[in-house]
Amino acid sequence: MLFILPNFFSPINSYLLMPHGIIVVINPSKQNRSNMENKNQYALITGATSGIGYELAKLFAKDGYNLIIVARSEEELQNIATEFEQQFGINAIAIPTDLFKPQNSFQLYDAVKAKGIEVNVLVNDAGQGQYGKFVDTDIEKELAIIQLNISSLVVLTKLFLKDMVARGEGKILNLSSIASKTPGPWQSVYHGTKAFVQSFTEAVRAEVKENGITVTALLPGVTDTDFFNKADMNDSKAVQDESKKADPADVAKDGYKALMKGDDMVVSGFKNKVQVAMGAITPDNVQAEQTYKMQEPVNETNK
Repeated sequence: MLFILPNFFSPINSYLLMPHGIIVVINPSKQNRSNMENKNQYALITGATSGIGYELAKLFAKDGYNLIIVARSEEELQNIATEFEQQFGINAIAIPTDLFKPQNSFQLYDAVKAKGIEVNVLVNDAGQGQYGKFVDTDIEKELAIIQLNISSLVVLTKLFLKDMVARGEGKILNLSSIASKTPGPWQSVYHGTKAFVQSFTEAVRAEVKENGITVTALLPGVTDTDFFNKADMNDSKAVQDESKKADPADVAKDGYKALMKGDDMVVSGFKNKVQVAMGAITPDNVQAEQTYKMQEPVNETNK
């Protein structure tokens, strides 16, 4: 007969008393230990219904984090919340909100506080772009993109960071881009917003590094998501080769690992790392010309 002994030898091990007095130590897997450690923690993820945001939410759920998932579509959010609860046994709260609207970032924070939840990890994933020459694009849409990509990110970071600093713990992952590292003709506003996100993330990280807070930037390149469709960018040379688009699951893994390691930033993908490294020694005007050619419409050379 086997007897299970109380865990007085170690808080994470179990012990079996075998015949003849032999004790067998059962050490839970690293995954199970991680799940136990995270079971009372919450990760809030914006843009969680698709692409990199969805894949990040899945990684947090797999590691035992409870979720607060945010996007505009209530139906999609509820479906994903149900999916993750059933698959991973975590608590997933769906909060539909439109972060294009300035007041909604503040209301999102208030809604979370009203539920009595402490957010241990904030992931600012929501973002959008607009393709075309700046002289021709819609200024109202561009102002909305600045609101989403910059203002909502700043508000959510400010509000949840204050709580994290008060507790002395917390993590923030901001979705930057390799676009943050170069001027971006055909996407001038989008590139500008990501340059802000990258600079802002590094600055805030330096300010709170002694407070037990990790702030990390994830820099993807061209990724197989709905971003380009929403940005009306499907005619760009940059997105014609489907084989060169990164898998959002791989990008999410890079960001998740970097956040958990406490890194300041991670460029996802070898080719993107090379591109960023080369850009660091290339004059901005040269990069702008190169990016113009890379992102121009496929029919531009025939004009």
